[in-house]
Amino acid sequence: MTLQPEDLADTALEALLALEGTRKMVALAGPPAAGKSTVSALLRDRLVGRDSSAEVLPMDGFHLDNSLLSARGLLDRKGAPDSFDAAGFVHLMRRAASGEPLVFPIFDRERDIAIAGAGYLPAETEFVLVEGNYLLLDAAPWSDLRALWDLAIWIDAAPSQLEDRLTERWLTAGLPEAEARARVERNDLPNAELIRRTGGFADLRLSSDA
Repeated sequence: MTLQPEDLADTALEALLALEGTRKMVALAGPPAAGKSTVSALLRDRLVGRDSSAEVLPMDGFHLDNSLLSARGLLDRKGAPDSFDAAGFVHLMRRAASGEPLVFPIFDRERDIAIAGAGYLPAETEFVLVEGNYLLLDAAPWSDLRALWDLAIWIDAAPSQLEDRLTERWLTAGLPEAEARARVERNDLPNAELIRRTGGFADLRLSSDA
């Protein structure tokens, strides 16, 4: 049976509502195209519907610009851990955990760029839903994040589902089919395998492939 994002959000909601404190830092980690963004948005809507305040803070806003990636020989590895401003992301997460208001960048997938100052987290936000691939990675500086999470949720899907979704993502971005499949095989799937090794650190594991 394949569970829908709504099913995953309903299961995760119970765990979120059991958390205590004025600000709850919730990590939603997992491989690319597993459904993290969709589940995060659904959770935010469900929390707001229960008169709680919640914001989604995506890790993808910390993608390095393509010009920097090209200069470092990393453009073909965009999406790998070293293609992000990891130190900047960890710094922002510490600020978020402290309860202060902050602005954060948002990644525009259609334009393939991060937009600075496009998101805002008010000080009174109760639930901060952080979604991204490397939130549980056991390598510095990413590993510094684990102490910040009040709840870590792992979201996954069957490998065949991920491959299909990732290929479709690149096709939608305008890549020819052969190039899209090569991008998935050479970059996205190796990244997904690396990320899967971190799933055991999660407090709650969810998968659409039930």
